[in-house]
Amino acid sequence: MTNMLDSATIQRDLAFAREAAHLAGQRVLELARANRWEGKMLADVGDQAADGFLQGLIQGRYPEDGILSEETVDTPDRLDHSRTWIVDPLDGTKEYSQLRSDWAVHVALTVDGACALGAVALPAQDRVLWGVAQPGSVDAGMDGPGTLQRGDSGCPDKPRVAVSRSHTPPWIEQFVSDIGGEAQPAGSVGNKVCMLFTGEADVYVHKIGLKEWDTCAPETVARALGWHVCKLEGAEHVYNQRDPHNHELVVCRPAMKDRVLEVLAGCGALS
Repeated sequence: MTNMLDSATIQRDLAFAREAAHLAGQRVLELARANRWEGKMLADVGDQAADGFLQGLIQGRYPEDGILSEETVDTPDRLDHSRTWIVDPLDGTKEYSQLRSDWAVHVALTVDGACALGAVALPAQDRVLWGVAQPGSVDAGMDGPGTLQRGDSGCPDKPRVAVSRSHTPPWIEQFVSDIGGEAQPAGSVGNKVCMLFTGEADVYVHKIGLKEWDTCAPETVARALGWHVCKLEGAEHVYNQRDPHNHELVVCRPAMKDRVLEVLAGCGALS
């Protein structure tokens, strides 16, 4: 049984997640604007700066919690914690190093393996999307410009599918065709998922290579906004696992779930 967070704890931890994601994002944005590094060096500097900053914040504020971060060597210690922070200090390092706007910072809190609350900062877009997805306590919002789309919002006849700008395997092209949609290429898992919430896309599907830090914060915001999240065959993610690979991700409106899973089964994604 998941340990429920009380309302005061939720508000405290949510404020922390939003601030941490925002401040880490601003820190690496300033590094990019300094014009001291470029390419892979800029990506490495940004990754380490954001990770060190978030590690310090979390360990200083929540010393009893576990942490899983892309940029810090993992240890089994986090498995002993009911509360574990899962962070991606710089999601979309390639886009960041190219001075694009489609990269993100992820900060999420899990409780007993389930999404509890989290934030996805899109620093170059001046946005932080956040959500609480605890049973009996659901809330979501965005700091910055724009209007959020909920999962019960209407879908266009030709759904826009957020896809990777650098790697589109044949099954993705078939999926877009079979669902009668159009591809919307972009970088960063967090950014692509948030495109659904900001009205720039309607579906996101991914097959392999994702880890918990790629999906946890975006999934939390998605659930808080009433979007459907699952793996390619419909199973749900469980977080803070010994092996952080969770590979697959589907995000769509609940009304589209059955159609999306049907098309995935027929387009070669499951083979």
